[in-house]
Amino acid sequence: MRIRGSFSFVGLIYILIGIFVAWNRHYITISLLKHVLSALLAIFLWVLILLGVDLHVN
Repeated sequence: MRIRGSFSFVGLIYILIGIFVAWNRHYITISLLKHVLSALLAIFLWVLILLGVDLHVN
């Protein structure tokens, strides 16, 4: 079990460093984050969209 716990910690650190590098090199922007958040809201709350609720994040 110890190996699995340390692997997920190393994986988390790897992902966080990747996010920082992508943000620093402008692959991730505020506009992209807004679009992704809107898409995630639409995926998980699709019933609200059918009822006419606008889930776009401005």
